[in-house]
Amino acid sequence: MQLTPIMYGLFAAMTITLTACDKPQTPVENTSLSTPKAEQIVALAGKTMGSTYHIKYLEKNNFPASPKQIHEDIEKILVDVNAKMSTYIKTSEISQFNQNTQTQTPIEISSDLAKVIKEAIRLNKLTQGALDVTVGPVVNLWGFGPEKRIEKQPTEEQLAARQAWVGIDKLTLTEKAGKFYLTKAIPELYVDLSSIAKGFGVDQVADYLESLQIENYMVEIGGEIRAKGHNSEGKPWQIAIERPSFDGSQIAQQIIGIKDLAMATSGNYRNYFEQDGIRFSHEIDPHTGRPIQHALASITVLAPSSMTADGLSTGLFVLGEKKAMEIAEQENLAIFMIIKEGKGYRTEMSSAFKTLLGQ
Repeated sequence: MQLTPIMYGLFAAMTITLTACDKPQTPVENTSLSTPKAEQIVALAGKTMGSTYHIKYLEKNNFPASPKQIHEDIEKILVDVNAKMSTYIKTSEISQFNQNTQTQTPIEISSDLAKVIKEAIRLNKLTQGALDVTVGPVVNLWGFGPEKRIEKQPTEEQLAARQAWVGIDKLTLTEKAGKFYLTKAIPELYVDLSSIAKGFGVDQVADYLESLQIENYMVEIGGEIRAKGHNSEGKPWQIAIERPSFDGSQIAQQIIGIKDLAMATSGNYRNYFEQDGIRFSHEIDPHTGRPIQHALASITVLAPSSMTADGLSTGLFVLGEKKAMEIAEQENLAIFMIIKEGKGYRTEMSSAFKTLLGQ
């Protein structure tokens, strides 16, 4: 899930390299000195979810909450998201569900976890099963999860055994009297929210900023972005989609202005291993249990919420360029794709994306 947003608008000649487990991205920010005197730029940063976060907002004079207090509150929000949804934390809420082997027994969960699971189930249907948060056992088998990184592909027997554990139909979310419950159909069912939890974290932080009446902000966690209002130049937040490369170079492919939208990108050119000259991507097709093999190098999705953009970017990327575009047009989704073609790349964008660009 991974591209590089290059954000112009805040700090002169500052480059930050982000390293997410599945969405490495690089914001590069330039800023002019044209910020109105009535507002000042506040920049906050830190580490979370195996990656980093960067938050910018414009603060008006006499703002009631100090940047220090806001930063502390954001840290608490992100700790809470991790405590509920990280498979790397053995005591997290989702890890405890995964460790529980009881079947057909509803287990009470938090409303936050229920919200993310509900959206994951909805997006599973929208992407025709390509986004599947139960694919974790197979992802781990290929060495792209909490289990140890492997250097060769699994055997057919290993794949078949793990594949039998996968399927969102084996997971049931119910609500009763205002409480939420998760039920697993098989003891081995394992839920991995890495394809959607960062986006949820972005939304939680963005919603917190809005609760403080902050009208102009940009929140980024591990490459997932949500922005509102304008940057220091009075323009929509300028985000550049990175051209894929395997040599670490960072070149902008397309620059877009984001206002009151979220953005997420997925790609397969950074997190992989090689065996016998074959590159195995970290993106696993839930239908086959194998790394995807198609010409789509990256896909960027714009949506109202970062959680939705995050999940969609993964699911549509797994499907490949033709099916992704078909669904995008059917569902009026704003997507931008970079597709491998010979020794180079070509780009395609959906009608909704063209509309956002004013084309």
